[in-house]
Amino acid sequence: MLNTNDKAPEFTLPDQDGHDISLTALLKDGPAILYFYPADFTPGCTREACSIRDLHRELTRAGVTVAGISPQSPASHKRFREKHSLPFTLLADEKKEVIKMFGVNGPLGFWVQRVTYLVDQNRVIRGRVKAHFSIGEHEDFIRQSVLLRDTPT
Repeated sequence: MLNTNDKAPEFTLPDQDGHDISLTALLKDGPAILYFYPADFTPGCTREACSIRDLHRELTRAGVTVAGISPQSPASHKRFREKHSLPFTLLADEKKEVIKMFGVNGPLGFWVQRVTYLVDQNRVIRGRVKAHFSIGEHEDFIRQSVLLRDTPT
């Protein structure tokens, strides 16, 4: 699993509309929250996505882009995004290539670990949280990312 201060690998994945999106494109206007999750429409993943949705206005104001990554298809992501009014990009990693690059694949490759990263514009990981069942830990991490971003240097 990638850690703080590691360089995030470049990647390109299709979004919920089938458009290819690269990490570079996600970072063009500022840092990004990349959150890896096991599956669309599951209770924990739905709670997590909706908690990020509810923080999205603050994230946008802070100049932070959000993208969720899981192994479902673009069509599944589109339905999930529409059903829960998610205003951010969902990326389809059906072959789990990016999931493996970030080291968030589960034991024996059967599932995806719930991990959230803050990546700066130089592709350096500035923070990370891993918590499979505590959605609140991910939400707190994202709130901290926004607060850190809003703090003058």
